[in-house]
Parts: sequence; structure tokens; C-alpha cells
Amino acid sequence: MQESSLRRGPIAGLPAGSGSALPAILLVGLFFIVPVVALLLRSVTDPEPGLQNYAALFGSDTYVRVFLNTFLVASVVTAVTIVVAFPVAWMLAIMPQAMGSIVFGIIILSMWTNLLTRTYAWMVLLQRTGVINRALMALGIIHEPLPLINNLAGVTIGMVYIMLPFMILPLVGTLRAIDPMTLRAAALCGASPFDAFRRILLPLSLPGVAAGGLMVFVMSLGYFVTPALLGGTSNMMLAEMIAQTVQSLLNWGLGSAAAFVLLVVTMALYAIQLRLVGARRAGGGL
Repeated sequence: MQESSLRRGPIAGLPAGSGSALPAILLVGLFFIVPVVALLLRSVTDPEPGLQNYAALFGSDTYVRVFLNTFLVASVVTAVTIVVAFPVAWMLAIMPQAMGSIVFGIIILSMWTNLLTRTYAWMVLLQRTGVINRALMALGIIHEPLPLINNLAGVTIGMVYIMLPFMILPLVGTLRAIDPMTLRAAALCGASPFDAFRRILLPLSLPGVAAGGLMVFVMSLGYFVTPALLGGTSNMMLAEMIAQTVQSLLNWGLGSAAAFVLLVVTMALYAIQLRLVGARRAGGGL
């Protein structure tokens, strides 16, 4: 009887040690579970009980197009971010510590700069009379300004710049954990630099790529400020649609349904990534 009582926590029926986790559980319940449940309830009760809000979402060509555009933009931004971040992360991984700390500090500093300020700066740079177009025309590369704003190109450029630190950070940690002797052994065995990258460096860095890619993709799905300022009406994303639905149309039920669908998709992607990473680790262990 005494041993049984020792295994129980300070609260009857709870395992030992669960009392210290109780504040965290309460915070998760208060700030995550309760809002999600309230969001779900509002999506099926406003303006009247039923699934009419979800039927309106998936039955309207406009809303479906916004959904598809959201996933298109998030996919493009994630792919471009991975391509741009990989060489930067590799440079940081092999760079001397003093120089790497300076470059790393500059990257972190960009994360601390106000998001709205950075987006407005890109608006100035990308417009038809902006610095980028004028520089390209002065160099003779183009003869007329390129359309770099109010389209997918502007959204991609602005969001890739903002998402780069979130891709670089997990990649640097993964690349630094790779033993350099592995690449030297591949070179001694006759592997070309491309073969060493394709068959050794890239597979070993996939956990960092997956972690950073999921983070960038999920954050891109719910981004609002940058797509709203740098994109046009034809490139509206789901977060902007939810804001307009709630603020302009005062349709809280439809906005809640769209937000809940976005949440479900995000959680599903996270579950898929956990399953794939777990399967990959199990396969490596076997």
C-alpha cells in the first residue's frame, strides 16, 4: 500500500511528477485547446448550426482558388528558401568561428527587425522605379522595368528573405554535426564534388532540411502582411481572405471555418513529417 501511494503524484490518480507539469498543461489548455474548440464551435454554429460554412468554402470557386494559391505560394517559397539557405548554412558550418559568429549575428539581426519595416523596404526596392530595376537597366541587362511587385515574384522574394533565418538555423546545426572526414573519404575514393554532395552531404542533411522546410511551409501558409503588401488581388492568400471575411464582411462563421481548415492542414503536415522522420530513424537504426 505504501509503495502504491508513492507512485502517485500529489493529486490523486495522477502519476508521480505530474504535479510539476500541471501549470504547463493548464497553459496549453487555456491558450491552445480552448481557442481551437471555440473556433470549431463558431464555425459550425454561426450564423446557424450546421456545416454551411464549410460547404460555402469548398463549394465556391473563389475560395478554392485562394486555398490553391496559398499552397502554391507556400510551396514556391519553401523550395526557393531551401535552395538559397543551403549554401549559406554550409558556409556558416565550415567558416572559422570568429567570422561565422559575425555572419550569424547579421542573420539573427534581420529577424529582430520589424516585419512591416522590412516589407515596406522591399516595396521600395521592387517597384518599377526601384533600385533593382534601375540597376538592371543601368547595367544594360534589361531595357524596361520588370514587374517585380503585386505578383507571385514579389511575394516570393519578400517571403524568402523573411523565411531564410528559419531555414538556415536548423540546417547549420545539422551540417555542423556531419563529420568532415566523411566527405574527405568520398573524395579519396574518387567521388566528384557533385557526387559527394548528392550521395553523402544531401542525405545526411535531410533532417535539417525537413525541419526547416516544414517550419517555412507552415509559417508561409498563415502569413498575412507580406503577401498583402507585395502581392496583388490575384495572389490573395488564405490569411488575407480570413481577415477580409471577418473585418469587412463580419462573417465570423466562414472566417472560423477557413482558419480551422488551415489549422487541420498544418497539424496533418506536422504529423506526416513526424512519421517520416521516425520511419527514417528506425530504418537507420536497423
